[in-house]
Amino acid sequence: MRSLLMRNPIVIGMSWIAVYLGIIVLPLLVLLFYPPTPNAERSFWLEFSVALGFIGLAMMAMQFALTARLHPIEDSYGIDLILQFHRYTSVVAFFFILVHPLILFIDNPETLQLLNFFQAPWRARAAVIATLALIALVVTSIWRKRLHIPYEPWRLAHGILAAIAVGFGLGHALGVGNYLELFWKQIIWVGMAAAALWLLLYVRLLKPLFMLKKPYLVETVIPHRGNVWNLVLRPRSHQGLNFQPGQFAWITLQISPFRMREHPFSIASSATHPDRLEFGIKAVGDFTNTIKDVKPGTKAYLDGPYGVFTTDRYEDTAGFVLIAGGIGITPIMSMLVTLAEREDERPLLLIYSSKSWEDITYREEIEALKDKLDITVVHVLREPSEDWSGESGYVDKELLQRYIPKRPATRNYFICAVPKMMEQVEAALHDLGVPVTNVHMEHYNIV
Repeated sequence: MRSLLMRNPIVIGMSWIAVYLGIIVLPLLVLLFYPPTPNAERSFWLEFSVALGFIGLAMMAMQFALTARLHPIEDSYGIDLILQFHRYTSVVAFFFILVHPLILFIDNPETLQLLNFFQAPWRARAAVIATLALIALVVTSIWRKRLHIPYEPWRLAHGILAAIAVGFGLGHALGVGNYLELFWKQIIWVGMAAAALWLLLYVRLLKPLFMLKKPYLVETVIPHRGNVWNLVLRPRSHQGLNFQPGQFAWITLQISPFRMREHPFSIASSATHPDRLEFGIKAVGDFTNTIKDVKPGTKAYLDGPYGVFTTDRYEDTAGFVLIAGGIGITPIMSMLVTLAEREDERPLLLIYSSKSWEDITYREEIEALKDKLDITVVHVLREPSEDWSGESGYVDKELLQRYIPKRPATRNYFICAVPKMMEQVEAALHDLGVPVTNVHMEHYNIV
């Protein structure tokens, strides 16, 4: 029983949340051991603001762990959920850190003079620098696209601003010293900052170094319907990438991985062939529009595999229901071809939403899989031709009810599409009695 619980994804996920909360709160609790001598001049609001500052600083340090793509954490949630959690907790940390001085100013208006940057003590100047760096970090992250900031320069600046915010924030806490006057307390907080710095160096230096030692070469670029191109890579002087069907990797093309100009794409090929990788890429932006022009022999580097959106995690299920919209077919295609090569006999249902018949990516490849799999394919067209006799419109509750098994809890459901479609399908499946633990979604726009 205990072994089953330890493999349960919900138990694993909740355990990591408990670890996160413990790391955030523990340093604050440690400060209460051997507290400073009570001071009648220190009000409740002053102490409350200090607590918010310490929690906010601890949360900022933890952001480095959330973005380091650590497999033990990523394997429990998936990169998309971790990045969403990172964004939300960054806003919460920003709120705590911003409220920290505001409470201080309201409780003791004389402290407003600490904002005089050139005359204030160094610990106050450190706080100002940390806060300004945090404001710049949050503003450029939330409104990056509105401010027309390219992804690569923003990512570099993001790391620098985060390091400044945590470093100067810690300097401010040590400078004030009311709760950190004991050496062992200082060691704990310096240790947290050092761990954050190590993770930053791991992402920026060590990981690119590992990637540099395992290069790939472009074998070919294959055109598909829907303005999609399959980028085919072969490993050079190594065995390739062992992955599970449905996973993805970050690709760096033509340049050094130290440049940090990488893009995440789902793998469309079979997991039984790690020595030949195909990435399905839809031409929709500046970088993706250049994929069709990539020449054979071009050097590439991969960081991966990542993702929990994979059928391999559910070997005991009676079958799968796969729901895709547009380019969301890419990870599902990897699942299908892998199941076919493994001669999997379980029943499959593929519901695939496309704009028109001519826009159905991998249409012929999916048709060919009917000879190898026990699969039912339902195409749903938003703009069907006059002679179209199949499903049209959107994947809604009524459509799903017509096709999913009468005992919906016997299947696992995989959804990959635009956010609006995924939300609608998830709600419909819930109404039809599908357990939430049986529904798995993949957001393909995570940057």
